[in-house]
Formats: sequence, structure tokens, C-alpha cells
Amino acid sequence: MSTAALPADFLQAITEGFPSDFLTREPAELLEYGRDWTRVYTPAPAAVALPRTTEEVARLLALCHQHHIAVVPSGGRTGLAGGAVATRGELVLSLRRMTRMGPVDLLGNTVRVQAGAVTEAVHHHCAEHGLTWPVDFASKGSSTVGGNIATNAGGVKVIRYGLTRQWVLGLQVVTAQGEVLELNGALEKNNTGTDLRQLFIGSEGTLGVITEATLKLTQLPGKQDVFLFAVPDVAAVLRLFRDARRQPAFSISAYEFFTDKCLARLQRHRTLRPPFESPSGCYVLLEVEAKDAAAAEGWLGSLFERELVTDGVQAQGAAQAAELWALREGISESLSATGLPHKNDISLPVAGLEAFCAELEAVFSARYPGWEICLFGHIGDGNLHVNVMKPDAMDKAEFLAHTKQADPTMFALVQKHGGSISAEHGIGLLKKDYLGYSRAPAELALLRALKRTLDPQGILNPGKVVDA
Repeated sequence: MSTAALPADFLQAITEGFPSDFLTREPAELLEYGRDWTRVYTPAPAAVALPRTTEEVARLLALCHQHHIAVVPSGGRTGLAGGAVATRGELVLSLRRMTRMGPVDLLGNTVRVQAGAVTEAVHHHCAEHGLTWPVDFASKGSSTVGGNIATNAGGVKVIRYGLTRQWVLGLQVVTAQGEVLELNGALEKNNTGTDLRQLFIGSEGTLGVITEATLKLTQLPGKQDVFLFAVPDVAAVLRLFRDARRQPAFSISAYEFFTDKCLARLQRHRTLRPPFESPSGCYVLLEVEAKDAAAAEGWLGSLFERELVTDGVQAQGAAQAAELWALREGISESLSATGLPHKNDISLPVAGLEAFCAELEAVFSARYPGWEICLFGHIGDGNLHVNVMKPDAMDKAEFLAHTKQADPTMFALVQKHGGSISAEHGIGLLKKDYLGYSRAPAELALLRALKRTLDPQGILNPGKVVDA
């Protein structure tokens, strides 16, 4: 579908009823807004709409419903599953101009924001009052609240605070027909039947467009101690986690890990110095809030005596803590900057991680013999990011075909251990064919029925997650 395929009467209605800068068809902007962080699909949107208010979104969707025009909702486009990609001449509905943040309610510990507000901007807005919206990840500087909610984003603090859906009190949503729904407001308690708000959280823009949200806030954490440890392998990462989880001397805020191959890619991209003199197979980043400083110090000293770690460093101040965090948060960007990764974002019950990881190496040996595999993730909540790097000499099409054939082997192992094929990236286009590994046929039927009910013409993010 080319830009010329938009109906003339639809374009006339846009010209007459919206600001002059509401719609763009500039080639550079079509390319930029038509994709997310995946580089598997070629973007080909018809145009990009840039509303400033919920009222404009509602009028636009009513027009799109009337003219049967497919719409791809777009936030910060930091997704990694192809959920915000427009490949078939759709109209991209970008919420980048909807960035208003209301005053922080210091009695209710809430804040109302538009969907285009950047995650990190919300953090700064609330921090002035000693509060935070504890949804946090590497892309916080460019991801948006609407996208976070639409994908039920995870991140590095899930072990302590849980997923995004636990920090959303109310939503303003525009349906495919252009109706505006106000769901739950700022209520902590509302026991009046099915919670419709939860239908839209994690639905990836396939059921409605989130335009505003009332966010639940919590107190900023106390002093955080950040450590980086060297351990020989993934099994040692899990042993250290098991030991740390049992300690009453501190609360774990984050437990992250990455392999030596991730660190090597990071150093190639950012030319960082290695964290320790001797290399190691894996690294663990641990952030804690101490309850008993003396007991925590005793535990740290025992790690070397019990040979749970081979090296370690504690951040001395905020600057060094940021440097240690940069080692973990810069990985995803560095993998893409230094090669072409095929990403799998999987999760397992935390108690089942060890058994799963013991079998994972056999999958790599069988499906990717000799290939570079970069592992990192949020061990504390059972989430592994498996990145298979394209061999330099291999053609991109051949690489993608090979990974597509290999994925079912890994997903079958995930299914065997009661896991999910997508922990936090969503389904989008990339994982759509494999959804049956995590959802039963009856569940898929219900998801399709829900899509048909809320979007009978199938215009909202068509082709993503499930087909109606």
C-alpha cells in the first residue's frame, strides 16, 4: 500500500478537521515511525498521524473505522518483537506529542500522565516529591508510558516491584470505533465486576489505544548498594542467586547477569575497560537495600571463602554505581551495533531455572554448533535473553531462515519447563507463530473472540499477536 492509497475523502477530512501538522508523509519520517528496534521487517507505512489530545485520537480512529484504514499505535518504538512495525501501508498513530504530566498527588501517591510521556521523565517528575514510578529498564530514556503499559513492560526491578500492570491504577483508552473509555480512575479499590483496565495492559495496541494513565507511585528506595561479581558460568550465577535470596540482611532490588561474550560486544561498541583484571565466564550485577549493614558485610565477605564468586567490586558512590549499571544496560544496544542478533526473550518459574539451564546448552549444541550465543537477563524474575549472533560470513536471509527453524526446539524446552516464550518483549510479529507454546488452544480462541468484539474490523495493529 503506497501513500497514494489513502482514500481522498479520508485525507480531505484530515485536512479540514485537524491541525496542518497533524499528518506527515515525509519519507524519512515514514521510515523512522514505521519501525521499532527490530530490524527484521521493512517499514512501509502510508502516513504518520501526530495527535496532541485524546479528542484528536478519538476523531482519528472514528475516521479510520469509517474508512477501514489499518492503524499501528506507536510510542517510543523501543520494542523488540515487531509490535510497532508498519509493514503493509498502515497509518502510524504516534503519541510522541502527548507528553503532559499532571501534578503529583501526594496524598494518594499517584500521577496522571499522557501516554507519550517518556519513562525517565516521569521518574524525574516524581522524584522531586520523594516518589517514583518503579518501572525501570535500559530504554527508559526513550520508551514511553503508553508503550510500557501496552506491552506490560518488565525491566530490571521486577524482582522487587513486579510488572508494569501492578503500577497502573487507571487508564484512558480509545476504542477502534473512536469511543473514549475511562477505566478505574485513581481508585485503589473497585470491586464492580471484570477489571476492563487489565484487558488493555499488555494487549500491544490490538484492542484499543491508551492515551492517558493514572500511575501508582511508591517511595523512592533508600540507599542502594551496587555490586558486580565474577563467576565462572551460568550454574554459578544461579547458585549465587539462591544464596542471596535467603539473606535477611538486605532486600534485593535487582539481580542481573551477563556472559563474557556480552561484555566483549559491549567493549567493542563502547571501548570500556574490563571490570576485573582476569576475565570470567559470567558476571552478576546485584543491587540491594541493606536492612542490617553488619550482617550484609559478613555475607559479602563469606562469598569468597565459600567460593561462590571469583572476584567482585562494590560501587563507591553514585558515579561508580552508574558505571557498573552501564555494563548491564548497554548490552542490548551493543549487540545490535556490532552485529545482527536473533533475540529470544524467555522466562521460567524461578524455581525451575536451574533444570532448564542444564538442558539449554544441548539446544545450542544441536541447533547452533559453534555459533556465538550472548546470554543476559533478569535472573531474579526468571527472565533470560538469548541472543544468537549472525555469523559474519552468513547472508542475512539465510541467518533468519536458520533461526526460524531452530526456535521451536528452544520453545519446546521452555514449554516443557512451564515457561513463556516472551517474558517482557511481547508477541508482536516475531513471536506470533509460536504463541501456542505458551497459550492453550482454548486461550487462543478467547483472545481471538476478544479481538473480534473490541475491534470487529481488525484495524488496530493488524497481524500482531493473534488474528481475529
